[in-house]
Parts: sequence; structure tokens; C-alpha cells
Amino acid sequence: MNLEIGSEILTTKEMTKADTLAVEAGISSLDLMENAGATVVREIRKRWIRRSVVVLAGPGNNGGDGFVVARLLDQIGWPVRLGLLGDKTSLRGDSKVNAERWVGKIEEFSVALLEGAGLVVDALFGAGLSRPLEGIVLDILNAMEAQNLPCVAVDVPTGIDGNTGEVLGGVSNADLTVTFFRKKPGHLILPGRQHCGEVEVTDIGIPSGVLKKISPVIAENLPQLWADKLPVPAPDFHKYSRGHVVIVGGSEMTGAARLAARAARRAGAGILSIVSSANAKHIYETSDAGNLVLELPAKNGLSCILDNKRRNAILVGPGNGVTELTRKNAITALTSKNAVVLDADALTAFEGDPETLFGNIKGRCVLTPHQGEFDRLFKINGDKLSRCREAAKLANSVIILKGFDTIIADPNGRVVINANAPADLATAGAGDVLAGIIIGLMSQGMEAFEAASAAVWLHGEAARELGAGLIAEDLSEILPYVLDDIRKQTISNR
Repeated sequence: MNLEIGSEILTTKEMTKADTLAVEAGISSLDLMENAGATVVREIRKRWIRRSVVVLAGPGNNGGDGFVVARLLDQIGWPVRLGLLGDKTSLRGDSKVNAERWVGKIEEFSVALLEGAGLVVDALFGAGLSRPLEGIVLDILNAMEAQNLPCVAVDVPTGIDGNTGEVLGGVSNADLTVTFFRKKPGHLILPGRQHCGEVEVTDIGIPSGVLKKISPVIAENLPQLWADKLPVPAPDFHKYSRGHVVIVGGSEMTGAARLAARAARRAGAGILSIVSSANAKHIYETSDAGNLVLELPAKNGLSCILDNKRRNAILVGPGNGVTELTRKNAITALTSKNAVVLDADALTAFEGDPETLFGNIKGRCVLTPHQGEFDRLFKINGDKLSRCREAAKLANSVIILKGFDTIIADPNGRVVINANAPADLATAGAGDVLAGIIIGLMSQGMEAFEAASAAVWLHGEAARELGAGLIAEDLSEILPYVLDDIRKQTISNR
């Protein structure tokens, strides 16, 4: 893990602004294009030995980068062929200048370009593509796929919307994507992420100070965003100083609450109570010895439990069942004004009546839907990123839209995209563990957005370290090692 990497993610509009601000600061746009092409060549040479290269150049600045790549590879003796989509006379600005600098032949843009190719450089459209691909471009991309040709994409593989990760008609499958200054959302969000291969962010001379004028609100979920906010117990702390978590346990699917409880304690919660119906109480009592087990009172229910002010964080949902009682418990938790995480059944219980849920959210709250649960609560159209952001505003809550490309958004517009979780996390109980980590961090005073972001990353990192064959029970056991590593790195970077 490296806490020094820039985490900001720029939309295509923001990246254009970054280029403009760099030019205003005295860096010529022609130099920026030259630097971009040079970094692509550098990354190619790190990974491949000399071979025949085909550069596919588009009609805009991405194509201009391609002309630079072709020229620099040719100068060091690599065999290069270049095909231009469109006519050279139509090129403008820096792209035109670099087309004039290219001394080789500009070949007809056709599938025949690929004959004998050992590597393809995709410099067609980059991140700004907004319309579906068609015609000869699709034919060439399909031929590249059929021939299994290695591909390096300049900025973003052709066919991917840089802002959303959506595929527009077709796509080039890159082994390596070289992008500049900062990543774009399409590098991290599915399905775009699957087509980028390795993503290398390179420095082309844009001053990092331009970010202050852009004020990006999207970031890749990296420890530097929240590591210094992770709870660290002070010497005079006692168990109640570290928070008292309450988890509502189900009567039948008791494993969900137990998984969440262990995760909350591993995340640092000082004390934890599972609230259960009478008929399931003995199951929880024979589980982890460190858990307290309370019977849910028939009268006043969860509100009676939460009258104890030391109980400052509540998780409702895992294994609770889609019932009226689950709805009631969720509302009671929210109106307690304590830290709240609602997961699983506590979300589905409000299907058809999300307004009641949203209307009761007043304090620190995290909702953790997967895609199906999200669709039951939110009737929002659009791409995944924009839907998650809109949902957070609508619910006045932090939303974790779970998946391989989990997105976390808060009502103020902040967004992080998570990219460290392996597909092995698609296993029963993993979501319960995540909910437990979140509420464990919130019980210690961590704010909802930071706790959600940290929990998602820690969850993914634990899974990554475990590797193949992991089950949900494993995640909490490796969590202390991941937390300890983060703590040590945070201290060493101060």
C-alpha cells in the first residue's frame, strides 16, 4: 500500500480544465501532447521488447498523442505503421503539428493495418467519446479481438465513456491503459474497468496545484483519504470510550448478525450487544463469548434498549427478515439519533414506501444496498455513479452501492470509487461483515462517509490478502493485520 498516490478522479470536463489551467500556467499544449506520447512509449518499453507496432490514430487530440507515439517508437528503431481515422487535412492544432512531424506513411484506415502487428496502440478517441462506435472502427476492434492482439490504450480504451465506464457499441480490450495526470471514472467503474487492463497514471507536466481550482469531488478510495481519521485508543480509554454497538439479530438467519458482531469488535468497538427474540437468544449466547446478548422487550422494543445512552451505534437488517418489526426497528434506530447502519432486510422492508425511511433519517446514517436492494428503494435512471450520488441526496444519507466497483456517496456530492476488492468477495455473509466494520468504526466516533469509505477498503484489502477460497468468517480474522498495517504507515508518513 502506498499512501502517497494521488486519489483524485477527474471527469472528462475537469481533465480539459486541467489542461487549460496548465497552459495558462505557462506550459504549452504542444509540450503536454509530446509528454503524453513520450510516457506511453516509456510504459510500452517497460513491458514489451521491440516488435511491429500499429498505431490507430483518431481525428482529435488522442490521435495527436498517437502520432507522437509513432514518431518516438520509429526513432528508436521499432517498426511502426500508422492508420488515421479521417483525413490529415482535417486535423487541427497540436494534432496537425504532430501529424506533420510524422515522416512515415499514413495508411488507409482498414482491417488490413493489423497484418503482422505485434502490438496495437489505440489512440482513437480517448475518454471523451459520447456516441456509439460503428463502421470501420468496430470492424478493426473486432478484428483485434479475434486475433488476440496485445493493445495499449491511450487515455481510455476506445468505446468506453470516460465519465461512466459504459461501453458505447464496442470496445478495445487493452492490456495496458496509459492515462495522464489523474484517472477518470471509466477506469474504475464496470464494465469499463474490465477493458482497461493495467492502468498507469503518468505525469505529463500538469501542475498538481490546478486541482485546487478544479475542486474535484470524486476520488479513488485509498487510505490517504481516511487513514488519519481511523480511531486509535488513547491510554486512558476504557471499553465504553470505544463505543457500544447494538446489532439487531434475526430469529432464523442468526449467522448474519454474528458475522457482523465479530467484524464490529475487530474494527475496534469496545463493547457489543446483540438484541434477539426469546426463541433465538440461546443461539447468540453460545456464540462468541465477548458478545452481550439482550432479549428484545415485548413492550417498547428496541427503544427500551436504546434508552441506555452508552449504546451509541446501531446496526439493523442482517438476517432480520422483511417484516413489519424490521421496519419498526429501523425507524427506532434512526430516531434515536445515534450512529446507524441499515443493511439487507432493513432496506428491502421499505420497498414501496421509501419515503418513510428517508423521512426518518436525521443523523449519521449509512445505507448499504447491493444493486437489487438499490433498485427497490430508488427509482433513478442513469449511470451507476450519477444514480448513487442522486440517491445519497434523496435519502440524506451515505450510500454504499455495493459491487465489484463499489461506489460510496454522501448527500454533499462527495464520491469515492473502490477498486481493491477481488471477485472472491462474492460469497455469503461478506456483506454482513462489511456492515459490522462500518458500525464498529462509527461507534468510535468516525463520521459516516469516512467510516463507510474505510470499511469498504479494509474489507476489500482483507479479501485480497486472503485470496482464493476465502469465506466470510475469514475476513474478520485478518482485519486486525490490515488495520495495524494502515496504522503503522500513517504514523510513518506524518
